[in-house]
Amino acid sequence: MKTTRWLCVVAMLLAWCVAGAAQTGSAEENVSRGAGLDAQREKHALQILLKAVEKPTVSAAEAMPADKYGFTPTDGEFKGVRTFGQQVKHLAATNHMLAAAALGEDPVAAAGDEAGPETVRTKAEILDYLNSSFAHLGKAIDAIGDKSKPVRASPISPLPANATTRMALTVESLIHVFDHYGQMVEYLRMNGIIPPASRPQPPPAKP
Repeated sequence: MKTTRWLCVVAMLLAWCVAGAAQTGSAEENVSRGAGLDAQREKHALQILLKAVEKPTVSAAEAMPADKYGFTPTDGEFKGVRTFGQQVKHLAATNHMLAAAALGEDPVAAAGDEAGPETVRTKAEILDYLNSSFAHLGKAIDAIGDKSKPVRASPISPLPANATTRMALTVESLIHVFDHYGQMVEYLRMNGIIPPASRPQPPPAKP
């Protein structure tokens, strides 16, 4: 339920970002004119959402044993699906690619076709790549409202160039993370592992 609730919130935020940009120009232009958006408040809100997405995703990746990173479901129609490790790499590669576009950086060549670097293979390497992708996304969020940094359209984004904003690209990445987090949860449960975010939490310590 928590995942569904957060996904709805993030999806609504993306729709709001794109709609606002379409009405009067880009979100960053609106901020610079003092119309509609407060860059500091938006950055703060998105950083909170980033942490809310990052924590369960990284903990899920950590919870899967290294020897299960090559796991794919076999019961049902799962031909050609990604392994657990490939899910995590793809998620991280997309974070890097959208963050790079949001920061006006050159495309991330090592990300490949959203699959991540071929050299990143072990659980430890994939976790490092995942953590670095969230740090990259955090930098993109920090740059919201900064007119000194350009914004580029991304070939992996459905946003057309005239509707691409730094805010929209970062929110798109958050939505994508939760899409794959849901799949990671299924893979964990198929292996008898309760995702850390779904485990009972200990009661708060008494003062």
